[in-house]
Amino acid sequence: MSKVPTSKSVNVCLIGQKFMGRAHSNAYLKAGKFFDLPVDPRMHTIVARDLPSLTEFAKRWGWDHATTDWRAAVTDPAIDLVDVTTPNNKHLEFVIAALEAGKHVACEKPLSATLAEARTMRDAAKTAKGETFVWYNYRRVGAVAAAYKLAREGRLGRIYHVRAFYLQGWASSPDIPLIWRFDKEQAGSGSLGDLGAHVIDMARFISGEEFSEVCGAMTETFIKERTIPTGAAGAGIASGIGGGGKKGKVTVDDAVLAIGKMSGGGVFQLEATRFATGRENKNGVEINGDKGSLFFDFEDLNNLYYFDATAPRAVQGWTKIQASVPGVHPYQAAYWPTAHPLGYEHAFVNQAADMLRVIGGEQPEVPLPDFADAYETQRVLEAIEVAARERRTVALAEVE
Repeated sequence: MSKVPTSKSVNVCLIGQKFMGRAHSNAYLKAGKFFDLPVDPRMHTIVARDLPSLTEFAKRWGWDHATTDWRAAVTDPAIDLVDVTTPNNKHLEFVIAALEAGKHVACEKPLSATLAEARTMRDAAKTAKGETFVWYNYRRVGAVAAAYKLAREGRLGRIYHVRAFYLQGWASSPDIPLIWRFDKEQAGSGSLGDLGAHVIDMARFISGEEFSEVCGAMTETFIKERTIPTGAAGAGIASGIGGGGKKGKVTVDDAVLAIGKMSGGGVFQLEATRFATGRENKNGVEINGDKGSLFFDFEDLNNLYYFDATAPRAVQGWTKIQASVPGVHPYQAAYWPTAHPLGYEHAFVNQAADMLRVIGGEQPEVPLPDFADAYETQRVLEAIEVAARERRTVALAEVE
């Protein structure tokens, strides 16, 4: 049962101040400006390890308090919502403490570094007082929300193919140090969990189907060792080695490929890599059905492409749907006039607004992933890892 605040303000505690800390802070700053919400966020407390930089961050982004004591922060009676943006292996401890304290909890994706930890989080959420949310923010890109709407209207029909891709190139340089994203203990996996999780969720979300079987998968690590960073950035990596130009082992995948089956009888193909030189942030899906097809690419984020297979053959063709038009998806009308496009940050603003709607007792038009939903994506990640490691077909029923 939801814990609905008695006042119009929801006091937020954010754990983490890096990339996602900035994205989430901006979302809380802007959500109430663009949307009429049943409750408004108050940026109460920001938590991280380095107090001097954290204090500066809090001042810049509008947080009332800054602390390094995360446990005191998440159990503070004044806090309503705890938002976790740390490396994946840290999610469990923060999340469980917050749930036990009766808070609403938002967590960055994937849910955790391991399936077992994700299962613990899912199970804890079942009996918790608060709502849970996972930041699969691409669901709230306008074109993706529009794709969901078209699919629910039956415009795809029976789904034959799901192609999911997430291509980046930043890690292809050997000069990139051994940050936490290259360490399995902290990240859980490499391109699979970092990138593949997003488009697995996107495919599930749009198609309305689940992944049922991984028939084949492979992973590859192209650069086996990287330089260990000095200072806090290297903490927790390659225990016993302290930087100074020394190398540590990369223990995650740089690239992953997988094929398999969907619950409705169709097939899927997944590719995720951080070594696609020339690709900056190319992620999306193509879904082909007997009534129509959809294609989305984040590098063209304000457009959705739709093919109507039921139209007369003489006029069939791909239609570019400009998502920056009110009515195409439920968010655009809150922002700018027709055809004034939105950006990356707006997906976070949209998600923050929808989380606040749920906390305030309303239901958003675009479903939010909770811990149970995100656990289903985590199961797919696990099945792909097992299939790649053991070189065999893995049914999702094996991964519970």
